[in-house]
Amino acid sequence: MRVIIFGATGMVGQGVLRECLLDDRVERVLTVGRSPTGRPHPKLRELAHADLLDLAPLEGELAGHDACFFCLGVSSAGMAERDYRRITYDVTLAAGTTLARLNPGSTFVYVSGAGTDAHGRAMWARVKGATENALLALPLEAYMFRPGYIQPLHGITSRTRWYRLAYVVTAPFYPVLRRLFPAAVTTTEQIGRAMIAVAEHGAPERVLGPAAINAAAAGAPGDR
Repeated sequence: MRVIIFGATGMVGQGVLRECLLDDRVERVLTVGRSPTGRPHPKLRELAHADLLDLAPLEGELAGHDACFFCLGVSSAGMAERDYRRITYDVTLAAGTTLARLNPGSTFVYVSGAGTDAHGRAMWARVKGATENALLALPLEAYMFRPGYIQPLHGITSRTRWYRLAYVVTAPFYPVLRRLFPAAVTTTEQIGRAMIAVAEHGAPERVLGPAAINAAAAGAPGDR
């Protein structure tokens, strides 16, 4: 399959890119973002594009793909709702509507978050919920991934400084968290494998929490 990844420089996107490059089922990977990953690989092509609200200049490159893994996102901490919505809703829907027109019926996997609720009290939950609902209304095979705690693996780190510090503190406790709360935690590796599996075979539900993400990942190739 041929896939597009938005947000491949972020923590989740790095993990998804790694799994796509390792998986023989993925024939070609196109990354789209404000900056390239700089990672050389024979099946990887990278597009750096400053205005992600206007993808018209990229349409020739975006056509002909089977799936989009949308991993782009920001923390809502300290952000006004208008600014957070512009990045979370507007940018995501710019990609979704463009790909629905160019590749109707293709798979679109959106990384949301546990607790997402279009009618919730938290600002980020409402915005992400509205984003999910808008994507599900498009002529795409859209799936919403709602991970809880995500453990980065294989040297992957977050670009957000306080996230990096938090992961340094919590990393030693991950095995305990995984043992005590197996349905609430996942890894960057599992998210990447699950996306590929969902793009290939679909999933019973359109909204996948941590347990469903891990179950989908379990059907992917073993450790490499």
